[in-house]
Amino acid sequence: MAGLEVTTHYNLPSEFPEEWPAELDDSDVSEDESIQKSGAPARRSRYFALERGAGDRKSFSVGLGPQKGGDGRDNPVSKDEPDPLGSGDSVVRILKQRGLPVEEDGRLRNRFLLSSTTFSPALFLSQTHSSASIDSLLEGLDFLSRSIDKKSASLKVLVEANFERFVRAKATIDSVYTEMRNQGSEQEQAAAPLAHRRSASHFRNYSGGRPSTATTTATASSTGAKKNALTKESEYGMKGIRTPLVEASIKAEELWGPALGGREREQVLKSVILTMEKYREVYEIGGQLSKSIKQSDYDSVVEQYSKARSLANEAKNIADKATSSRRPLTEKETHIILATGRMWIDVDQQIRAFKRDLWKRLSDAPTTSTAGPVSGPVEEHMELICALLELGVDDNPIWVWLLGRYEFLKTKITLFCERAMVEIEILRRRLAAGEKPTLQTVASFLRLAPRDGRTESNVRLDTDPVLELWECVHTFLKRLLSLQGGLLGEVVDFGEVAESFMDGSKQKLLPAGFEGESRKHHRLSSDRIRELQKGVVDLANLIRESVVSLFADPPLEDISLLASPIPPPSPGSPASRGVTPTESRFKLDPKNLPAPTPKRGEAWEDYAFWPPYSNSLSGVYYLSKFMMIIGTAASEMAALRPVASGGNTLDLLKSLVSTTRDRSARIACAAWNKDAENCKALEDWTRDPESRDQTKMPGFILAFESAILGSMQKILYVSEAKVKSGPVDVVTQPPTKLLQTVRSQFVSSLYKALSGLVENAERSATPDGDDEWVLVGPAPVAGTTDAAPTVIAVDSVDSQNKNVRLLLTLSNIKALQSEFVPQLIANFETAFAVKLTEEAKTIRDVLGQIDTRLFQSYTKPYTSQLDSIIASGISAPDWTPTTSRPDQVRPYVYSTLLALVLVHTEISTTIPSSLSPSASASSSSSSRPVPPSSLLSVILSHLLTQASSSLLAAFSSRPMYSLADLMQATLDTEFITQTMSQYGTDEASTTQSKIYVELDRRTTHEARTRLQDELGEMRGVLKRLRERTKGEFACFRKSRSGTIKSP
Repeated sequence: MAGLEVTTHYNLPSEFPEEWPAELDDSDVSEDESIQKSGAPARRSRYFALERGAGDRKSFSVGLGPQKGGDGRDNPVSKDEPDPLGSGDSVVRILKQRGLPVEEDGRLRNRFLLSSTTFSPALFLSQTHSSASIDSLLEGLDFLSRSIDKKSASLKVLVEANFERFVRAKATIDSVYTEMRNQGSEQEQAAAPLAHRRSASHFRNYSGGRPSTATTTATASSTGAKKNALTKESEYGMKGIRTPLVEASIKAEELWGPALGGREREQVLKSVILTMEKYREVYEIGGQLSKSIKQSDYDSVVEQYSKARSLANEAKNIADKATSSRRPLTEKETHIILATGRMWIDVDQQIRAFKRDLWKRLSDAPTTSTAGPVSGPVEEHMELICALLELGVDDNPIWVWLLGRYEFLKTKITLFCERAMVEIEILRRRLAAGEKPTLQTVASFLRLAPRDGRTESNVRLDTDPVLELWECVHTFLKRLLSLQGGLLGEVVDFGEVAESFMDGSKQKLLPAGFEGESRKHHRLSSDRIRELQKGVVDLANLIRESVVSLFADPPLEDISLLASPIPPPSPGSPASRGVTPTESRFKLDPKNLPAPTPKRGEAWEDYAFWPPYSNSLSGVYYLSKFMMIIGTAASEMAALRPVASGGNTLDLLKSLVSTTRDRSARIACAAWNKDAENCKALEDWTRDPESRDQTKMPGFILAFESAILGSMQKILYVSEAKVKSGPVDVVTQPPTKLLQTVRSQFVSSLYKALSGLVENAERSATPDGDDEWVLVGPAPVAGTTDAAPTVIAVDSVDSQNKNVRLLLTLSNIKALQSEFVPQLIANFETAFAVKLTEEAKTIRDVLGQIDTRLFQSYTKPYTSQLDSIIASGISAPDWTPTTSRPDQVRPYVYSTLLALVLVHTEISTTIPSSLSPSASASSSSSSRPVPPSSLLSVILSHLLTQASSSLLAAFSSRPMYSLADLMQATLDTEFITQTMSQYGTDEASTTQSKIYVELDRRTTHEARTRLQDELGEMRGVLKRLRERTKGEFACFRKSRSGTIKSP
């Protein structure tokens, strides 16, 4: 037994109940208990068993299973049953698909179930087979007949299987019949003794031979019972009612005899039937027309209406002929005219209502593009226009639809733009009222600029509120100017359809109507054509003005539109179809509208489309998208024939592109200038993974400037717009003044970025946060997790050390000079097709000045230190040797060289590639070039030159030199020179020569001559001294491979 059968058999609520239903635990209440509980007498009929069985039989139908009712008892009506017409689906499922609550409403469900006593055939067919054809209904009838035959066979089997029960039932029925037949006799026999006893006991009640009351009652009762007995004498119970029946029959004959028996009536009815058969077409048109209208079968409606009009014309011709010939109408003609007149009244009423519905639907019919295939589906508005022309109308449906469509689009564009502008202004005010982002927040987004200049769509370039406003403006422009699903697309489609009606190409598909009566509507008059052309131009201007208002006008002051108590729009109105740019995200409290933004002198305060506090990266990214949309839309509007045919609309479209471009470029340059000042916060004092001699700052500057330049090129040239070729190009080249503005801003942004480099290098960085833009560790990137500690240890540098900052900044300047700035200049020249000859020379000069300034800032303390050591050492009293042949250099020499060793160590650890050419090559294995001379060599050569100058000055300060003094001065000078020989320069050699000249001037000729004799011995001393100190000063020695040894 299946699960459903088990559930039905045991009256369970479901196939897998969690507990046994409590109502099924109650035992069946017996009839005796019911009678006692109800307070009725305990007496019952002798046919109680039969009465109960009959009652039970009334509540069951053969072949149907029980159903659980509301009280937990068996109910003969099942919850569901298959379609009796054999459609293959259940009745309840079909009704549920039609939306009827048959599961909740049991009474309604029983009216559709064949097993129910309340089954309604008409309701069943109207709901479950409303769309069935006659053939399918006939097939269902055959299926139902076969089902009945099958159930009859099952009944036969049931009788054979329960034959004994039927026999016992027959015996019971016979006994009951016997009792009913002998009912009068039994009562008469029982009444005689009773009457005798009562008469003996109450004989005083009788007088004059009059029977007693008891006797009379008994006799009457016996007579009545005998009259109803099923005997031949009582005519089997019919004797008592025969006389009233005879009287009623006589009366009925008197009343209905003439009506039912008249032959004349029969002839009349027969003639009516024959007439209706003959003119069946006239009588059936109304019903068939109603059916066709309900099914929206336009072809059938037109066919039936045309047939009705033909019949009406025929009837009219009959009447006209009779009138012209002045003869009376025959009976047949009279009948035809009357029948046709009644038919025409019905048809005319239906067609009038149908036309009103068609006019209403035509006013809401949308425009579809005419660019589709000719063999494709027919547009809704064309189908409705064809139907109206076929039926015949006074007004031109083509003109009515075009005019209604124009008004619809005009209202829709106006409402959409007004609400969108208010929503944008409210979001702008909310953003302006918020907190200004910190410098570090701005820098975290500026670091996200890609180095190739291509911004990915999934990169967050700004804060969420700013991006929300940018997306709001973007959505507004797309839904206003997009050809796919936008309002401009609807206007373009409307213009194309209107053009096809104006040139008559569309009318070739339209019908001429009944007897050509609608052909007059096929052609539009010249006045209407001019109105249509003007309407298309007006719609294009309305869209253009909305965009210009957003980009050229200051922010709105009145935002009370959203708070106005406007009633909800009707389903067919334009307001109900327009979707606002902010959609469901926009929550407006009419009682808490944001106040106007106070003037603080910010550049964005006069721009309604620019989000307050937006950075330039997100700004130029979205503005380039906006210009692409606007340029494409302007080109599409200019391609419309009414727009291109004349007038100043083309000039206005040119102005649209130029105005939005100019306003977008100017606010973008202002934000660019602001962010160039903030570029100093990009420095996080971590090494660039591609070139560890530098920080990430040059790469950040390159990426930032490249991203801005790429988007600015798209804004100025509208290069991504899909421009259509036409007589006039509305997307023109940018004006020279605007190009010069961008050119100047590019150079200015580089100046400010380089100034930030110098400021970061020279300004002290404290971990307490006194300098908000200087970081003492790796900067977190917006939207990313913190770097691992090991990465920080490798990439970070000691930003608290000014010398480290100066060295890295000098290395950054070298990279900017050799690679990054030339690349940016080349990118600008390629993007904007100009040559930056003077600007490039100026930028190189500025870089050189910055490099010199930072170089002096780094070397000046060491130069002063060396000068102090040398001056104090040579001017010291113990400098003069105590022996005639000195064999040691003075301590100040070692101090000087040790100071240079510290400088070497500091530079080589900060700038790893300066240690050796091989290291430099390995660290710059990418496409970046290696500087021609390392920073280490340049600095040490400069310090050697300064040390030589200090030696010259110090030796020049002594008045006279003896032979021993000359030998000591020579040893000191030569030891420093030979130890630092790898960093010697022409200037240093010249200075050393001057030292010997000064020494010669301050000694005698004898000492000078003897010094020549001691030079050999002095060379040996120098060699021994260098051998003893080669470990201490090994960093200054050059290895055989050409690299400088590390200390």
